[in-house]
Amino acid sequence: MNKKVLILCTGNSCRSIIAEAIINAHVEGVEAQSSGVKASGKVNVNAKKLLEAKGIWKESYHSKTLETVIDEDFDLVVTVCDHANETCPMFPKPVEKIHVGFADPDGKGYEAFEKTYQEIEDILVPALKKAFSL
Repeated sequence: MNKKVLILCTGNSCRSIIAEAIINAHVEGVEAQSSGVKASGKVNVNAKKLLEAKGIWKESYHSKTLETVIDEDFDLVVTVCDHANETCPMFPKPVEKIHVGFADPDGKGYEAFEKTYQEIEDILVPALKKAFSL
């Protein structure tokens, strides 16, 4: 049975979308979704371009608010920005939360998105595997 993880950020346009795609593509036994505390409503162009270049973009990826997923059963919530960590709401059912923060690449060049991608692979993925004992 797959574990379900929610990747939570402020805008749900860069870091959380990248993390969702990496986990869904490369972490066996884990299903990821992402959302934003204050979702921007759009995926950053560079985030989408990078995920397309890596061959892991799905048209189903989109920026969404926490309200659209808060009633789902998650095994883990991962906040990837300090604001989301500080404002993470209470979930209807108890769920473990961890924080693995990354600098926001929004407004920076494509290289910043590549760096964020690599950091998520190097830091978040191992933390996720450890949390789930994978």
